[in-house]
Amino acid sequence: MKGEGEISDGEGPSAGSVTLEDLRTKMAEFASERNWDQFHTPRNLLLALMGEVGELSEIFQWKGEVPKGLPDWNATEKEHLGEELSDVLLYLVRLADICDVDLGEAARRKVKKNELKYPVERCKGSSKKYTHYSNGVNGDRVDKL
Repeated sequence: MKGEGEISDGEGPSAGSVTLEDLRTKMAEFASERNWDQFHTPRNLLLALMGEVGELSEIFQWKGEVPKGLPDWNATEKEHLGEELSDVLLYLVRLADICDVDLGEAARRKVKKNELKYPVERCKGSSKKYTHYSNGVNGDRVDKL
């Protein structure tokens, strides 16, 4: 039997993958059940999202450069990071829903644009901004897509 506060609705490591649509639906239900839709305006959600990004930033604030995989972090630190990352994701999904943006499709389109902005043969191993690279057509820069 699950203890108070534990997740008991099929979530967890054995629940399988979660889609953006799953999260969108869950967040919409969560807000509706609490009569919070009245507060979930684009502006309010954006401000809440920015607050969560700030909390996420605080985790890294005085750590200097951190290697991939966070090998020096303990389980509590990693759990806290996961919670703050989740807060950011959930507010982002909710904001996209309220703004009627299909976040998955928008992200897919953005990846395609980035592939054009950052052609492998020109930018591999470089951190320069896309405006530095030309698109190969008459030497024009890829400033606008």
